[in-house]
Amino acid sequence: MEKAGVYLGRRVYGLAAVAFGIITLAWHDFNNWQQIRALGNIHHREILAYTAAAIEIFGGVAIQQNRTARVGAFALGSIYLIFAFLWVPHIVADPRVFDRWGNFFEQFSLVSGAMIVYASLSPGNSERSATAARFGYIFFGICVISFTLEQLFYLSGTASFVPRWIPPGQMFWAVTTTVALALASIALLSGRSALLASRLLTVMLVGFGLLVWLPAPFVDPHKIISWAGNAQNLAITGAAWIVSDFLGQKQFTSMGN
Repeated sequence: MEKAGVYLGRRVYGLAAVAFGIITLAWHDFNNWQQIRALGNIHHREILAYTAAAIEIFGGVAIQQNRTARVGAFALGSIYLIFAFLWVPHIVADPRVFDRWGNFFEQFSLVSGAMIVYASLSPGNSERSATAARFGYIFFGICVISFTLEQLFYLSGTASFVPRWIPPGQMFWAVTTTVALALASIALLSGRSALLASRLLTVMLVGFGLLVWLPAPFVDPHKIISWAGNAQNLAITGAAWIVSDFLGQKQFTSMGN
């Protein structure tokens, strides 16, 4: 399990959680991915928003330090699992619309990252912890399949996110990144070149953040999506980075043995 070294994945993951919380407090509501509106126009909605924001900020800060990282991972994993389950009624109501599934798996990818951190920092080297971390890893690989399908099914929409100034064209990069996601999911779930795939996936997600989401607040700072998109991409990047750290530690441990 995780014993030494600098693991930036959970730092990035925690930073995204803090950003989520601040955005929620600033807009007095949830962002477009954390769909509390799935519950409808319930009374005292703002109380739920503030509660979730407090959990995210607490978890994001706690996960930065080894002593409190497991508590932070548990808090964040729990809140993201709730956000994921909020999509289940929508999936049941209309399972043919993949967007519902995509939103579920975006949230569940964050749950997967929390699972790996929680298990990897458990005292000792128990078989149960190793199994939990492995399940978190597998769940993330399944989520990458969802990312692939979402881009594939909404390829035109994906292309529209690509900056027009990047050659050779928007559709080229939409197709290229979709193929890259598909290859990453195969590598992660098969175990072949999984560490390389996780690192390249992390780099690609960082690229999404720098080229697609980072400019958004400068273009339209008054839209919550401009800020929430950055936080969501950063959170998924953190989860992918956690997977990379997990695989790297496993390889280091194997070499040590």
